[in-house]
Amino acid sequence: MSRTRVVVTGMGLLSPMGIGVEENWKRLRAGESGIGPITRFDTSEFPTKIAGEVRNFDGTQWIQKRMLRQMDVFIQYAVAASFECMQSAGLEEGSFDPDRFGVYVGAGLGGIATMEETKAKLIETGSPRRSFSPYFVPALIINLAPGQISIMHGLRGPNFSHCSACSTGAHSIGEAARLIERGDADLMIAGGSEATITELGVGGFNASRALSTRNDEPEKASRPFDKDRDGFVMGEGAGLLVLESLEHAQARGAKIVAELVGYAANSDAHHITSPAPGGIGAQKCMRLALRDAGLEPESIGYINAHGTGTLADAIETNAIREVFGKHAYELAVSSTKSMHGHLLGAAGGIEAAISCLALRDGVLPPTINLDDPDPECDLDYIPKVARERSVEYAMSNSFGFGGTNATLIFKRVG
Repeated sequence: MSRTRVVVTGMGLLSPMGIGVEENWKRLRAGESGIGPITRFDTSEFPTKIAGEVRNFDGTQWIQKRMLRQMDVFIQYAVAASFECMQSAGLEEGSFDPDRFGVYVGAGLGGIATMEETKAKLIETGSPRRSFSPYFVPALIINLAPGQISIMHGLRGPNFSHCSACSTGAHSIGEAARLIERGDADLMIAGGSEATITELGVGGFNASRALSTRNDEPEKASRPFDKDRDGFVMGEGAGLLVLESLEHAQARGAKIVAELVGYAANSDAHHITSPAPGGIGAQKCMRLALRDAGLEPESIGYINAHGTGTLADAIETNAIREVFGKHAYELAVSSTKSMHGHLLGAAGGIEAAISCLALRDGVLPPTINLDDPDPECDLDYIPKVARERSVEYAMSNSFGFGGTNATLIFKRVG
């Protein structure tokens, strides 16, 4: 029996690169950095003082002011991105069956800012009665991101969150596609959202020595595959896709951005934070995704790597070499985290969208700050400058704490 084909018909992006898909894509193609000094809190006692913040965000552009207090910032980001998704996909009331339109949007940490603010108020006032909003819990729990999206747009299909650390966005997209393939939905909004540039978020990753401390040169701090990389740079935002069955998209005359042809998920079963030696879990995940897509490794022309700017870059590189053999040196690889930072639970969403845009426009985004490649990182990482190249298939990798892995494969259309 043939499998239902799933296509991408809309996208929504907010990131340190800007608000909106085309603004993000313009800056990514230009090789610009969205990293700068942290403005949200006093960093004088923190080893890391830089991050990729979403700038000039005004939630009232999408959400009534009275409703903002019901939503942590990560939910606001998700809701904002969902409106761009709907608009870009040409989805208007009456153009779809709301009972067959669902939402899978997750986060890695959820409403950490709401937790911090409420705890600070409790300490200040000493009064639980005066400190807790009735919206405290709905504002911070992860599944209220898809919940609020479904409420805003009247979408009555399946609605819940995946939470798998830095693989969250990719898992959400892949599992949403499975739902459509099974015939349980016609359309899904899927991806991830995150807003963790807070004292707890930065402090926690600092304690594990995971973050870059290149504070004097923020725009050069995120350095995937470079010999002088010293940790990842936190980012924030949301990356969402509209997934749709090909038949449904064609019936309503939708413009198709790309086709999602492969997805896989697995586990290292090795360590809470470190990848398995040699990237064995990542290897298996990429091979499973290729099998799901019915492709040989030589079909892939571009990989949007997980590429965080940590020691794991060499492990991912080795995994790519093992899976692709000689072709590993012919395909192009880049880490756009060099520009927008690591969006944690939203990373897989924004990077899936970037992979689709690369296929759409025949432009492969660069890895900036690659001044002196690590000898163990010896692939073509598209250093510093975007490259015009039309490729048929793009792969996007996302790997997270707990050894959780996700790989997506997209196909160019048209």
